[in-house]
Amino acid sequence: MLTEEEYKFLISDQPAQKYTMGEVIFREGVVPSGIYFIHKGKIKKYKVDHLGREQIIYVANQGEFIGYHAVLSEERYPDSAAAIEESILSFIPKEDFLQVLGNSPLLTSRMLKALSHEFTVLANSISVFSQRSAIERLAIALIFLREKYKQDLNEQGEILINISRNDLANLAGLAKENVIRLLKELKSEDIIYTEGRKIWIKNIEKLIIRSNYR
Repeated sequence: MLTEEEYKFLISDQPAQKYTMGEVIFREGVVPSGIYFIHKGKIKKYKVDHLGREQIIYVANQGEFIGYHAVLSEERYPDSAAAIEESILSFIPKEDFLQVLGNSPLLTSRMLKALSHEFTVLANSISVFSQRSAIERLAIALIFLREKYKQDLNEQGEILINISRNDLANLAGLAKENVIRLLKELKSEDIIYTEGRKIWIKNIEKLIIRSNYR
């Protein structure tokens, strides 16, 4: 956690900017001039291969920083970032971030934990998805998203996952057509129900079984 003074210096005194769904925040290969703090919404971090295919490697939540990898390593952005839904972010200049980081062991520790967490998620997704069937990949992606969206409860106390089919496909490493077909399959098994792009998981135990995750 940031101290009150650090929060004021880094975040509350910075103007907040609204990003619409799909709007790009930064692109892979660009030299960073700062980092971003997410006030509201969810941000996908992704890479694009030589064929133009997108692979989502992480989903960042409200209260998280993004873009700090490149600043800390003094390199270009290793991936791109875009809003999954309407989001509000503050840009923090590189100099301000490094100044506070240099004087705050607490923030340094938080950044290291965040880096470790993202690396673990990426490493797990590579190893988990590499030998999984399509339905297992989708089930694992939905379980991951359920954790990310658990603060977005509806009136019945259910977790709402609000994500486009393209983004879901890019997270699971599947074709969009496969995702649509498999969602119908999970719906017929009464594991999920959907409304437009919205997904609710009705039976997490069954979904875990379908993921075959151990």
